[in-house]
Amino acid sequence: MELSDKELLEQFRNEQTRNYAFNLLVRKYQKRLYWHIRKILLNHDDTDDVLQNVFIKVWHNLYKFKEESQLYTWLYRIATNESITFLNQKKKRAGVPLDDVSAFLASNIESDSYYKGEEIQAKLQKAILTLPDKQRIVFNMKYFDHMKYEEMSLILETSVGALKASYHHAVKKIEIQLTKH
Repeated sequence: MELSDKELLEQFRNEQTRNYAFNLLVRKYQKRLYWHIRKILLNHDDTDDVLQNVFIKVWHNLYKFKEESQLYTWLYRIATNESITFLNQKKKRAGVPLDDVSAFLASNIESDSYYKGEEIQAKLQKAILTLPDKQRIVFNMKYFDHMKYEEMSLILETSVGALKASYHHAVKKIEIQLTKH
């Protein structure tokens, strides 16, 4: 039987059941967070590293979670922020100019031995990579995760209107990229 988020939080706050509750939380959200991060970073090993950092951050901060949003929303916000931070650090270390990210990430698709995408999937991913980071994240959350704008608004701390505009622009740019190639 899977515990609700409320039950998980109650058990986490109890010192005797904290480890058990945290393990259940990891099991409940690990796969969803993995794929959310993977769509941002594209590389399996990087995704595993960031996911581990996310859960370390969650472990250290879960007791401060005030339940003003859903646990899922809070976890996604941490995963998104950790992914962007990791990406920016990796770009700096690699000496990649911040505005020349698409080629850098496209090389991740081609060099990742875990990536088994078909040719059309690779073309779509490369088209997505031409988007600015925010549009790319919004597109991934809406298109792949089928997330509602209201949920995205809480995670990304942006208005619904701005998210709709970002998604619309992202779709148009992707269509242009796909018709070019």
